[in-house]
Amino acid sequence: MELDGRDKEILKILQADSRVSNAEIAQRVGMSASACWRRVRLFEEQGLIERYNAELSPRVAGLGFSALIQVRLTRHNPEHLHEFIDAITTRAEVLECYATTGQADYHLRLLCKDIDAYNVFLEEFLFRLPAVQSAETNVVLREIKRSHELPL
Repeated sequence: MELDGRDKEILKILQADSRVSNAEIAQRVGMSASACWRRVRLFEEQGLIERYNAELSPRVAGLGFSALIQVRLTRHNPEHLHEFIDAITTRAEVLECYATTGQADYHLRLLCKDIDAYNVFLEEFLFRLPAVQSAETNVVLREIKRSHELPL
């Protein structure tokens, strides 16, 4: 999808606050409300805008433990691989999972209540998956930057 300057401005506004009214977006980018609405609908229909949501504060929600986990698999047969992926996608505390190059096969971003909850995650879930050989944890000490906005 080819984006012009107005498209990018509309998208930047929506990424910063998806509750901004169509009329305000149109006014800020210098176009009619109907033309703005048509562009936003096109972004939705073409899948550029995947969804609208509220960004919550993990700390206020009582989720004070954050970690990045590098997972190595013991075997790469399709059955174990699918089992690993299916299991990971069911866990709410796993916010992101990436198949990666390098020494680790997967990188996970995890958020949970505390170190005890993380230990339960490891012992009762992750290490019970047949494909998992090892996991190396990097505990997040301080969040420097967190963004879900695309650099348009």
